[in-house]
Amino acid sequence: MSQPYERYLQEILIDSETLQNRVVDLAASINEDYADTRRLLLVCILKGGVMFLADLVRHITVPHSIDFMAISSYGDGVRESSGRVRIDMDLRQDIADKHILIVEDIIDSGHTMQYILSLLETRQPASIRICTLLSKPSRRLVPVHLDYVGFEIPDKFVFGYGLDLDELYRNLPFVGVCKPDMQVGDDC
Repeated sequence: MSQPYERYLQEILIDSETLQNRVVDLAASINEDYADTRRLLLVCILKGGVMFLADLVRHITVPHSIDFMAISSYGDGVRESSGRVRIDMDLRQDIADKHILIVEDIIDSGHTMQYILSLLETRQPASIRICTLLSKPSRRLVPVHLDYVGFEIPDKFVFGYGLDLDELYRNLPFVGVCKPDMQVGDDC
């Protein structure tokens, strides 16, 4: 039995056109900032960042490579980070002396990003910057400097455009707000 996303959707927070326009703007800033960089590595944080990364790299004109990390701090049915961070998949390449641009779907409490930064800094990259599609500054518990921010959003649970609702609906072309207290499988 299919479970259409509409039953969980309270509102569309950011529509597809607005998302795509902002991705183009972010890429333009990245292209300008890294114009003279030869060793740019985009590090996508899986799974949520993959759709954002795919659209972003289509507009990044400076030479770059891509790698992935999978980090966990949420579980099924959980609507906020536990603060405990686990690496499920690490980078496959050495990042020493490379310029690292972390590509993330959302920065919430900051715990996960602080952990990633601490880990990557020990590997001696030339630089590390952060590009996030979404930022929830009202939820920030740990200060994290964000270099490129697509949108600042309110403290609402969002899904779509790479962000999941219990591992579903990442494929939606927009960012939507989940109805409060809804779980996949719940009846409306």
